[in-house]
Amino acid sequence: MTGTAVIIPAKDEADRIGATVAAALELAGVDLVMVVDDGSTDQTGRVAKAAGARVIRHSRNRGKAAAMESGAEAVRLLDGESPRHLLFLDADLGETARAADPLIKPVTAGEADMTIAVFVTRVKLGGHGLVVNLARRGIERATGWTPAQPLNGQRCLTRAAFEAARPLARGFGVETALTIDLVRKGFRVREVEVEMAHRATGTDWKAQLHRAKQFRDVAWALLVRGQVRG
Repeated sequence: MTGTAVIIPAKDEADRIGATVAAALELAGVDLVMVVDDGSTDQTGRVAKAAGARVIRHSRNRGKAAAMESGAEAVRLLDGESPRHLLFLDADLGETARAADPLIKPVTAGEADMTIAVFVTRVKLGGHGLVVNLARRGIERATGWTPAQPLNGQRCLTRAAFEAARPLARGFGVETALTIDLVRKGFRVREVEVEMAHRATGTDWKAQLHRAKQFRDVAWALLVRGQVRG
């Protein structure tokens, strides 16, 4: 059976990355956890390594999509004749990362090429309604499929699916673009309910700036794919 590698993009998550890595290592079939320290200014990389992850580091912050690509390339270099499946997790999941098994199973069973998490725990997902609705409507127009949580970054893919989606869309547009590109190419994409949760997005100016960047990147990903209109 093909193994699964967990890839965790992380920036300044020293307070949670250790618990996330430890939980990911408990997942059935996971034989590698790769943390991409994306220009952190704290001890994210050191904490992740101490928890059992392999760590690669960007000397400056390059964004989520670049971290995902770097992690996937590092895994590829370690793969044998049978490429691992790739499970992408957020760094701030903490102990709830151990609930990612339902994402892995359909992929390893050959029933899906990409699974997307639907959090059943009620927390505020990054982006609030404006960005979520933008992504959802854009995906629906592009593919005819309406996802429940289009911005959820917890995803398990076959290596073939990941390679088919490259190059990844920049920044926070990566999830929206991944979904559109793979569905359009005929890959099987499925949403899966999981008991996971990450840090709720706040309402201070940093959170508002984060949402503005999300909106910009999602809108750009949709524009490139011909799906931005009134």
